[in-house]
Amino acid sequence: EKTQKVLGEFSRCYREQYGVALFNSVRYEIEGNGGPQAQLLHRKVPLEDHVIYSGNLFQYIEDSKKWRNRFCVVPHNYGLVLYENKLAYERELPPRVLINSAGYKVLTSVEQYLELVSSSLPGPTPKSGSSPILKCPTDFPLILWHPYARHYYFCLMTGKEQERWGAVFQDCVRHCNNGISEDSKVEAPAFTDAVRMYRQAKEQYGTWEMLCGNQTQVLSNLVMEELLPELRSAIGPRLKGKTQERQRAWIQISDAVYRMVYEQTQAQYDAMVAKCEMERPQMESSIRTDMDQIITSKEHLASKIRAFVLPKAEICVRNHVQPYISSILEALMTPTSQGFAEVREVFFKEVTDMNMNVVNEGGPEKLAEHMEKLSHLAFHPVKMQCCYEKMEQLKLEGLQQRFDVSSTSVFKQRAQIHMRQQMDDAVYTFETLLHQELGRLQGKDDLCKSIQRILERVLKKYDYDSSTVRKKFFREALLQIAIPFLLKKLAPTCKGELAKFQELIFEDFASFILVENTYEEVVLQSVMKDIMQAVKEAAVQRKHNLYRDSMVMHNSDPNLHLLGEGSPIDWGEEHGAQPGAEPAAEKRRRAKQVVSVIQDDEGALPYEVAANTLLPSSSPQSPEPAVPPGSPDAVAEIREALARESTSPAPRADVPPGDKVHHATPASPAPGDEVPSGDKAHATPASPAPGAEAPSPPAIPACPQPSDQETGEEVAPPAACSLPQPAGMTESVEGVQTEF
Repeated sequence: EKTQKVLGEFSRCYREQYGVALFNSVRYEIEGNGGPQAQLLHRKVPLEDHVIYSGNLFQYIEDSKKWRNRFCVVPHNYGLVLYENKLAYERELPPRVLINSAGYKVLTSVEQYLELVSSSLPGPTPKSGSSPILKCPTDFPLILWHPYARHYYFCLMTGKEQERWGAVFQDCVRHCNNGISEDSKVEAPAFTDAVRMYRQAKEQYGTWEMLCGNQTQVLSNLVMEELLPELRSAIGPRLKGKTQERQRAWIQISDAVYRMVYEQTQAQYDAMVAKCEMERPQMESSIRTDMDQIITSKEHLASKIRAFVLPKAEICVRNHVQPYISSILEALMTPTSQGFAEVREVFFKEVTDMNMNVVNEGGPEKLAEHMEKLSHLAFHPVKMQCCYEKMEQLKLEGLQQRFDVSSTSVFKQRAQIHMRQQMDDAVYTFETLLHQELGRLQGKDDLCKSIQRILERVLKKYDYDSSTVRKKFFREALLQIAIPFLLKKLAPTCKGELAKFQELIFEDFASFILVENTYEEVVLQSVMKDIMQAVKEAAVQRKHNLYRDSMVMHNSDPNLHLLGEGSPIDWGEEHGAQPGAEPAAEKRRRAKQVVSVIQDDEGALPYEVAANTLLPSSSPQSPEPAVPPGSPDAVAEIREALARESTSPAPRADVPPGDKVHHATPASPAPGDEVPSGDKAHATPASPAPGAEAPSPPAIPACPQPSDQETGEEVAPPAACSLPQPAGMTESVEGVQTEF
């Protein structure tokens, strides 16, 4: 009932905002964009058919209360795909778990996790001496925690591996949180504005930390935000047993409710969008026919609201916002600009190293191999981590409480996504310019000089675009902080009076002009001048290498953007070594993974060897063994085996060459979709919501339909379905992780 009520109210908000967003989209299309043109090229499909990362780690299985070795693959959509082992992946057996990490937090200590679990448990706070819900057999855990969905527990053997896997997990969370596509000029703004209006109607202003994932996940979070307090009061007193048992029960209950909410939300949201899309052609026709009248009517409404609201808003801005704009801007500028400077430094270092290596290792013949690696630098989680870490220093201190900013994570992740995009734009522009030059080069010296010259050109373009992107980010962040604060301050005196302005809107235009939206635009105008002036002054003073708005970079490459429209560059095909030097299939497989699997230089135990020694057999054909009495977490058992194994040499665990297959990553079914028995697509889901462990596949050759199609993880059919995998592994045949 709660879900239906929330979705009903949200549906009304969405329909209202859809008309406004459609009008703004058509108007923008007609009037055009007057902003500065980007100097760098933008890659349209950066990671098609590529695997970002793969390797082994240990996962805690809650059903058996055992730690199991898992082979994890991170495809281009940043899902976490867990297989029984590497051999299961290569033989195209179905994955055990598919995780969409939107809304999750990556924790690196059990203490952090226990604190979050204890705070979410209904009833009295657990005593400090009580038995913890989780014990880790090593000192290097990685835990995925979600406020509503199930949690995932992993552990590594060394601190270096924990750091690297932590960077990969953070990259997955960052990407999946940004699940609402900005390419949609109508649906996306209509949805986000509807969420904001719905929450403001409940007097919840400011940034929302759970606005993450795709639309269905965001709506599910919206429902759970209201439903969870009621669940706590209704179910909390009925939870019995020790603290550990009550915590596990509460996590399972919350996850089960979240799944039910997700299923209902997905169906209703799809129906709501379909209905709006059916009405869109008629609405768009009306907008184009009556555009001038709609604009005139909206300006008339805005003038009346401005006369009523602006005097109050200006006083509020002068007393409560203006004195703090410069402080907020400085707090934002320092870590953000340090992060973008680090992006520039990493790009410069990688290209310079590549230039030296090409000269020392044989000239143009080695260029393709190095360019394949450089082309995906922006999506290398570990190499980009030093850039992202700069943004983690963002702290608004007392300003956060003053302006009711619940969390700075929204700003951190937004800036980090900009960093990744700017890095990829710089790399792609460098690729395009170098590819254009290659036909005119002769020998190593020409190639070296050309690479250096192109690098300098790209860095100038990067500095200009970086300044533009950062200034836009600062303005948007300041508005995100100031506008909700002003709306909350003005609500007691202004919001109740807005209804009288409704009569100023012609009935024919009521779908495209809303009083509430126009009121917010007037409030925005009251503070926008001060925000623009603050950012402009920072640019005039050349703070953090910002360029003045009046500076327009002369385009020395007028045809560059035409080059960017061409087909993607395949360095291996065009400029690689002769086919006889290496099997073409192996070359293709190596070129298809952004990051190689890791190996700790300090002598870590090989994963597959460790798994075989420490843990009972967990092949796809054998069920997981029962838990021995008295060892619920199997911690002591694994620790003893780790100690025994570390004193003896690790045997070789070769994988037969014939077992290796090539995989591809096609578009995937939505959560809950059935996979046809004869289908040959081993899909990696584009955005599965959080879900549960998949059962072990049967030993029989038949291909039954998946039986655990849940909201968070999709379970692929068994091996007879032969679904293609994400392409291109570069792991060594021993199953041991190899160097970056």
